[in-house]
Amino acid sequence: MTDRITRRELIRRGAAGGMVLGFPSILAACGGGDGIEGEGAEPSDTAATTVSRELANRLVFANWPFYIDVNEDTNERPSLNQFTEETGVEVRYLEEVNDNEEWFGKYQAQLAAGDDIDRDIVVLTDWMAARMIRLGYAQRLDKETITNAANLQEALQSPGWDPNRDFSMPWQSGLTGIAYNKKTIGKVTTVDQLLTDPKLKGKVTCLTEMPDTIGLVMAAQGADPSSVDAGAFDSAISALQDAVDSGQIRRFTGNDYTEDLDTGNVWACMAWSGDIAAGLKNPDIEFTVVDTGSHLWTDNMIIPNGGDVFTASTYMNYVYDPVVAARIAAYVYFISPVVGAEDEIAQFDEEAVGNPLIFPDEEVLATTFIFDAEASDNPEYKEKFQAVIGA
Repeated sequence: MTDRITRRELIRRGAAGGMVLGFPSILAACGGGDGIEGEGAEPSDTAATTVSRELANRLVFANWPFYIDVNEDTNERPSLNQFTEETGVEVRYLEEVNDNEEWFGKYQAQLAAGDDIDRDIVVLTDWMAARMIRLGYAQRLDKETITNAANLQEALQSPGWDPNRDFSMPWQSGLTGIAYNKKTIGKVTTVDQLLTDPKLKGKVTCLTEMPDTIGLVMAAQGADPSSVDAGAFDSAISALQDAVDSGQIRRFTGNDYTEDLDTGNVWACMAWSGDIAAGLKNPDIEFTVVDTGSHLWTDNMIIPNGGDVFTASTYMNYVYDPVVAARIAAYVYFISPVVGAEDEIAQFDEEAVGNPLIFPDEEVLATTFIFDAEASDNPEYKEKFQAVIGA
């Protein structure tokens, strides 16, 4: 997802006050999309690196702001300190990924020239990670080193853009569903309610992120967002345009929908689970998985060309230890990709135990889809979506 720096700033430790996760009545698993084709090296030919099995002295890790555990008294990062203690590898941690396109634009020329960008790991959202792989800018992981990959959640094991996880490992995930004010509107569980219910006219917001908004509309129309075709995309665009023209949709937002929910300006909206899990001021706000399917998005660790594959893979293995994963999840409050993290989280945050927005069960995950990464990066689709949302 793009433009999430402000959203990260809203995440606070603590219980999700007033948060209730609604469970869908229809199971509509969608799975991953097709493989990606395009200019640049094919993934099978990308960065055939001979791995040196010697740890580097330093690991350079580029991530989004507010996306790793922090001791708020000392401003230290406990999990990074522990990694250094265990391996001797110092970590240079850079909170420099404020936006996927912005980050890519900063380094594109160097990557295209085959230059080392002095980054061993970078965390990018599905579609941008897919672009990096497609263009030959990412290296294969040293999978023999990442034995803890066995702890990867099943729903995240095989995205269409990296079906064997040869180039990527999930950092954290989230769900895009519906948040609503139960006091003003009651329960809202369907996209159809959002787009057509006259009681909600002018009290609805949707997201500026195409995979989220178009994905939810496509799924509601019975299409497969994990494998987008032009007809299904245009049908979703048409439904969205109708809702804009009728005044049903108040506006399209980033994470600032949380302010409108809190104040009552918005009664129901497309929402990100991490925002609601962190807790809003208004105790009447609830979150539901969409009955026709919610978007499961993921930010992924990849190794750019020039990065130290063995050291980066060693770190990936480290954060897939359930205890380490629990420490991180207890701070960021997004979905942990690591099986076993839920069993360990009480030692870091007892209030996170059983939070279904951090640890959704298999029934909930079975209703999710992973949006087609190639479609996310399709210029024609992006232009049509931007026209509807007025960007």
